[in-house]
Amino acid sequence: MPAAMIDLAFALEGDALPREHRGLLAAALEAALPWLRELPGAGVHRLNVSAGGGPQALLSGRTRLTLRVPRDRIDDAAALAGRELQLGSSRLRVGAQHRRELLPYSALYAHLVAAAEEDEADEPAFVQNTAAELHALDVACRVICGRHQVTEGGTLRGFSLMLDGLNAAHSLRVLETGLGPHRRLGCGLFVPHKSSVAVGTPA
Repeated sequence: MPAAMIDLAFALEGDALPREHRGLLAAALEAALPWLRELPGAGVHRLNVSAGGGPQALLSGRTRLTLRVPRDRIDDAAALAGRELQLGSSRLRVGAQHRRELLPYSALYAHLVAAAEEDEADEPAFVQNTAAELHALDVACRVICGRHQVTEGGTLRGFSLMLDGLNAAHSLRVLETGLGPHRRLGCGLFVPHKSSVAVGTPA
């Protein structure tokens, strides 16, 4: 059976955007697709932009805007194609959509899983909370915590995370539900990974 959720990857046209753009992107998308904020598990994958420390980040022609939405919302999300998104002083034009099925892998990786305020920099507490969340989902795996992440002017904090040793059913469950809060800010969304080398990649 296919997963209940699906990734929709849209081409993007634009030159640059604010380096810390998660909140701006979420607001622009929710203005274009108001139903997005109401859907459990739905979210926005982080945009791959140029590395560096300046306020602006260059946008590659290969960068995709990827939404994770319920399968029955595919047609609704398709309305995003052809729209323009205003992110601060930057404007991005959304292009054609490509569907990516969620496939179970034994190892899953998230660039950033947001931490609760009380344990935002406390790795043991974060791992404990993650284990409790996985237990509530009835998911068994090995939790590998990566580096502490800080973005959005210090208002968004958490850790990169790898889950290893998942069976197919548990892998799909994590892909469909994610972990932690702030899906629309690109947090807690997992993708398949074949190596633990990626743990600690900056957000």
